[in-house]
Amino acid sequence: MSAAGTGAAPTPHELVERALAMSTTDGCVVVAEETASTNLRWAQNTLTTNGEMRGRSLTVIATVDGATGTSSGVLTRSNVPVEQIEAVVRAAEAAAKAAEPAEDARDLVAGDGDAGQWPLEPAVTTSSVFASFAPALGAAFERARSGGRELFGFAEHDVSTSYLGSSAGLRLRHVQPSGRVEITGKSHARTRSTFVGQATTDFTDVDVDALDTEVVRRLGWAARSIDVEPGRYDTVLPPTAVADLMIYLYWSASAREAHDGRTVFSRPGGGTRVGDRLGQLPVRLWSDPGAAGLGCAPFVLATASGPASSVFDNGLPLSPTNWVADGTLSALLQTRASAELTSLPLTPAVDNLLLEVPGSTGSTDDLVAATRGRGLLLTCLWYIREVDPQTLLLTGLTRDGVHVVDDGEVIGTATNFRFNESPVDLLGRILAASGTQRCLPREWGDYFTRASMPALRVEGFNMSTVSPAS
Repeated sequence: MSAAGTGAAPTPHELVERALAMSTTDGCVVVAEETASTNLRWAQNTLTTNGEMRGRSLTVIATVDGATGTSSGVLTRSNVPVEQIEAVVRAAEAAAKAAEPAEDARDLVAGDGDAGQWPLEPAVTTSSVFASFAPALGAAFERARSGGRELFGFAEHDVSTSYLGSSAGLRLRHVQPSGRVEITGKSHARTRSTFVGQATTDFTDVDVDALDTEVVRRLGWAARSIDVEPGRYDTVLPPTAVADLMIYLYWSASAREAHDGRTVFSRPGGGTRVGDRLGQLPVRLWSDPGAAGLGCAPFVLATASGPASSVFDNGLPLSPTNWVADGTLSALLQTRASAELTSLPLTPAVDNLLLEVPGSTGSTDDLVAATRGRGLLLTCLWYIREVDPQTLLLTGLTRDGVHVVDDGEVIGTATNFRFNESPVDLLGRILAASGTQRCLPREWGDYFTRASMPALRVEGFNMSTVSPAS
């Protein structure tokens, strides 16, 4: 029996069906998303807050066929009561009727339903996900107190369930768990600071003792302060820093914008740089909705159109995609519309990112040990912003420790720096890489947690100025 027959609140898939039934335009796509989240937060070795939250959103995409093309109207609302569903549908339809024909308009993706998954209840999470994590964190607090250190941070676990339905017969459902833990350690009247973090899907793989041990080690490195002038240094970037740079590269890889001559992936004289070699090493950068531990929606879920996304593409199946293969640019983010424009294969965005240098093994520590002469080891990056889209020059700050390496040994810690670098250019200056491992992007962790990266030792990383935040 449906919720409507029992008086219970409708499930997300029933909201989708109701919205579709109310549609009066030529086409309609509806996305309902239910989220459940739980968190722990702590400061000064003490748990400060914990909580559980639930949320729901409804997106209605109406399409109207006209003499010169098809227009679309999109409206997203949170926690829509049943009695307001029709108002959301009518507002989306009104927006579609008032809009100019959409450049990305294509026939809605057809489907024949998904009777097995579609009617299932949304997945949930509760504080029980921290059953083993919380006691281990408490033990770390005790060690920190006795060692004169302070731990600050948070742990979050989220589960979102998306329901995608359309007037063309699509009925798709996807459950996306994600989680992260971030720990900042401080010592000596908070004059030293470091950071460790980990991405997870269920917290069973989080080793708090190992994270705490790394905090202690890095704070120990900071006991000796070493003056380092701004300049270019051979630098070891840990996986978290590599992830933040490669994610920005990925977000900037719109085929449409490259075709229009606006990005680093534009070919001088016209077209895109697909097929160009970006570095001598056989670097592979790719996405895969089925990647172990990094799984994501295997179909397009778009609640807005942009240079690299289209609401008309909702429901398109996703598959493993090489963005860079054997050091060569292989694909860019494509909608059906941009793929026709560029005459390149259709390669929609996938919500994860992986990088490897085939044949590379070992760890960040191994790259440090193999560094000859003077070099630097970063902790993480933050406040990353674009300076020049034509070269994808980025600027930002190092954070929580720039460690000085001398002939394979960390000998102390320098100040933090502002950096100026292009992740595209860095692909051509890789000196060595570690094995690839799942990691937590520090800068983009609020938006993108499914990343797997190696540590990289790169030639001449540009520390342009001393950071005023040091």
